[in-house]
Amino acid sequence: MSSPLLYSQQGAVVTITLNRPEKLNALSRATVEALFDAWKRFEGDPAAQVAILTGAGNKSFCVGRDLNEPAEGPFTLESLPILDVSVTVTKPVIAAVNGLALGGGFLLAQMCDLIVAAEHAIFSIPEARLGRGAAWAAPLLKMLPPRAVTELLLTGRPMSSSRLRELGFVNAVTNGSDLMDAATSMALAIAANAPLSVRACRKMVRMAGDPDNEPQSRSAVETMFEHVYLSEDAEEGVRAFREKRAPSWNGR
Repeated sequence: MSSPLLYSQQGAVVTITLNRPEKLNALSRATVEALFDAWKRFEGDPAAQVAILTGAGNKSFCVGRDLNEPAEGPFTLESLPILDVSVTVTKPVIAAVNGLALGGGFLLAQMCDLIVAAEHAIFSIPEARLGRGAAWAAPLLKMLPPRAVTELLLTGRPMSSSRLRELGFVNAVTNGSDLMDAATSMALAIAANAPLSVRACRKMVRMAGDPDNEPQSRSAVETMFEHVYLSEDAEEGVRAFREKRAPSWNGR
């Protein structure tokens, strides 16, 4: 029996693949447990700087929870491996959406820092059609125009990757065959930068999108970056610029 999730690493870039293509990469209990472990592994590995989350095959990124499995208690966000909710990840994550992103699959893409999607990718929140709730979609109001969020939630109808690119939710749209190359190129561009700077910038963006943790003043943001300004990498960046060479980051 194949593993429900694959974890691979090349240099500083980790690729996490939901591996149930015959089930459109629906989230089984085994997949959820493996994804919790994968995020912890990624966060704990100092050599890993960026992760790409994708689905096996070219039909589906993820269609949410496997509704054919008996439910184990009520659904909560803490029951799924959601970044900054039920699992701590301080490094950038890119969603490479290779097909259907429905319900919980939409949530997995939404939680990532960046989204690269195939031209044929479809995003949908069908919860209203199933009599289910979508409290997890509240952050979309910081990511999309309210009318677009309302359309997604009330109609349950899908939106294309190209439309969501126009609305600013998707960063890039590419041919399906080029999807992983595009996501990897973006990941390598991030990994080439100073790790402390990248993490601080990511934290600032995510805090600004969270009404409960939004920085209230310029001083709060400056405090967030203080360790970056005083780091060895900050000195190395200027030194490398002056010497016209690529910087050598040490994350300190």
